[in-house]
Amino acid sequence: MNWLAIKSIYHTEMARFFRTLSQSIISPVLSTVLYFVVFGAAIGGRIDTVNGIEYGAFIVPGLVMLTVLQNALSNASFGIYFPKFTGTIFELFTAPINYVEIVIGYVGAAATKSLFIAVIILITANFFVDLPVAHPFWAAAFLILTAVSFSLMGFIIGIWAGNFEQLQIFPLLIVTPLVFLGGAFYSADMLPGVWQIVVKFNPVLYLISGFRWSFFEVADVPVAVSIGAITLFLALCLGFIGWIFKTGWRIKE
Repeated sequence: MNWLAIKSIYHTEMARFFRTLSQSIISPVLSTVLYFVVFGAAIGGRIDTVNGIEYGAFIVPGLVMLTVLQNALSNASFGIYFPKFTGTIFELFTAPINYVEIVIGYVGAAATKSLFIAVIILITANFFVDLPVAHPFWAAAFLILTAVSFSLMGFIIGIWAGNFEQLQIFPLLIVTPLVFLGGAFYSADMLPGVWQIVVKFNPVLYLISGFRWSFFEVADVPVAVSIGAITLFLALCLGFIGWIFKTGWRIKE
């Protein structure tokens, strides 16, 4: 394992993040405050509790997951797409480094960035609501698994994308709606009968449900199912990336 190469890629990606640190922090903090104003104050004034949990606290896991998914996807996809766009990716492939080390470097940096932002969101949320964490280990586990999994997915999107506009298709048109429809701001039990069945086909529901359980011990689906879902998604992403480097799909082009 070429740890020097991994370190170089990781440090390069993190340096890009810290160059815009103020923007990276201010944006999620402002978004969190706005969500609390709109959902916590406006809707929370009409809904006191959900499953026995104060509404303002109930939406925090959903907010964190929304931020983690968006940042993991965008950071990982841009990180690998930019060298492909400039042509420097071929210099990377001719260096003494294999695809496993490339993935570790880019995905590790993207996951770290999204986890950093998640911590900022949680700290900000504590200024608005009392936020107990019933299972800190599982909260960290769900965060890390989600950050790594969606960073892998972002890596795939970056390889697939042919232009900068395509980088935004999945985060804006697919992932964000899935988060809003995945119980980020409500419980699946609050939906009408048929929609409770439909929402079970939304993979993001299992992520948010498991993460929310780690705080309040309340979940829309069994925790074991949530863990299985994120593990399966992680395995699928790893398998697809292995196939990409084996076949050269979108890379040789």
